[in-house]
This record gives sequence, C-alpha cells and structure tokens, in this order.
Amino acid sequence: MTPKSYFIQNDMPTLTQYEYMPACAEHISQICDIERLSFSEPWSPESIEREFGDSLARYFVAVYRPGGETGCARVAGYCGYWSVVGEAHITNIAVHPEHRGHGVGAGLIKAMQDDIIALGHSSATLEVREDNGAAIRLYERHGFERAGRRKKYYDHGKKDALIMWKIFI
Repeated sequence: MTPKSYFIQNDMPTLTQYEYMPACAEHISQICDIERLSFSEPWSPESIEREFGDSLARYFVAVYRPGGETGCARVAGYCGYWSVVGEAHITNIAVHPEHRGHGVGAGLIKAMQDDIIALGHSSATLEVREDNGAAIRLYERHGFERAGRRKKYYDHGKKDALIMWKIFI
C-alpha cells in the first residue's frame, strides 16, 4: 500500500499533515503508549509485537512530524485487522488523546478500508464497548451497522460489546 497523506485541520493555527501508512516494527513502542492511554484493558507489548509477526495481521499508523518536515515522525494513532477467509476482523483503532477530534480516526478507517477492499474482502467486523459513544458514532459514519452484542466482553466482564459489520459488496 502506498502511503497516503491527508490534511486535517486541528485546533492549532497551522495544519497538521497526517500520513497514513502500514505500521512497522519501529512504530511498536509508540503504539504501546497509545494503547495504554486509550484502553482500560490494553494489549501487552508482547501481544502487539506478536501481531507484527502474524501473516494475517495488518496494521496502519497515522504519523505526523512535529516542527514540520524536518521533525522526527511521531505516531498519532493506529489501527489493525486480521485478514481471515475473505473478511476483515478489526482488532484495534486508537488515537493519542492529543490528536482526538481532528479526524485521525476517520483517516485510519479510510486507510484500513482501502486495504481491505484491495484484498478483495467482502466485509469487516469489529467489537466496540457499548458505552463508547464516540467510537460507535465514528463507525456508523463509515457505514458500520450494529449486528449483535457480546455479553460481559469488556472491563473484566462488566461491559458488553456491540458487534458491528460493514459489507463492501
């Protein structure tokens, strides 16, 4: 997949350019940081590292360069999915708290969907915590529909997950 760049207006007086590209090993530590900041039950660094060795797992990052083109690239968000029997199972989407509300999640979904479609997959599914209204609205804006519920899936059995699907064909 060719890296894609989108301009997204944020609350700063200048534009921040986020590039969406396949994740690589050099991104793992920043992905782990975002994971810890985003989830009550984050994946361990070892689990994330294992994902990068799994041929069915595909991950993408949104990167930006503080200080413009000369700054070192930093990860603003990431997402991943498993490619299984013609379908995509979205495992994680997370955006660093400093970059939320600036379209990074939407850009990640777009990059991931482009890849899913390019692989010829017919559909994608995900689970989202039932009280994560912002994520549910984001997924619905991108064509995902509620299809079911997994009881006691999150927070050590305290919260249900909504199951959402999107059909591409």
